[in-house]
Amino acid sequence: MDTEEKQRALDASMENEASAPSPMVQISVKDYDKLKEKQHYITDKALIETIDNIERLVRSLRKHIVRTDI
Repeated sequence: MDTEEKQRALDASMENEASAPSPMVQISVKDYDKLKEKQHYITDKALIETIDNIERLVRSLRKHIVRTDI
């Protein structure tokens, strides 16, 4: 193999590597820290609405609770 063929083979192999999808994503440590902090909070609007409805239901049910010592 002459050097030109070697270069073409190397270029072809590099093209294949570049076009292959990578399963990993690189982000900065600062962005990673922000994502880690956000995981402790509920941000989904549908879930928040459901929680609000549960809260209203519990408040309504509490009005009917009678605690007595037996």
